[in-house]
Amino acid sequence: MQTEFEIATNGPGLYAFTQDVVRWVAGQGGDGLLALFVCHTSCSLLIQENADPDVQRDLQAYFQRLVPPSDDPSMGYLRHTAEGPDDMPAHIKAAMMPVSLTVPVTGGRMRLGTWQGIYLFEHRNHPHRRLVAAHLAT
Repeated sequence: MQTEFEIATNGPGLYAFTQDVVRWVAGQGGDGLLALFVCHTSCSLLIQENADPDVQRDLQAYFQRLVPPSDDPSMGYLRHTAEGPDDMPAHIKAAMMPVSLTVPVTGGRMRLGTWQGIYLFEHRNHPHRRLVAAHLAT
């Protein structure tokens, strides 16, 4: 079974889409393995804590410090700058974080932990419509 999830973003941050995936997986039923893959090179997928929003803010702040925009003096070595100061840093962040996830499914339910959620981590400054391909092998 395959489907696609579209996530609208409004700039950098973590965008939860766990409930969309939960509904789709429940409709398929059974046991299996869910694979998710983001179809872009400047965002990532994460399974992360879903209870305290400070976790998402701290992750975003950490990666912003780790990989600042290309117009920051520390990033002067970058060559790919034609698409704006957020573009190459977004590619670097996507290279550091997962772009695919796998989650076991039992009885039509993902085996996520109590505090886990599925997020698209947007690394670009402007709004985007991101596509995540899903495949459930049962």
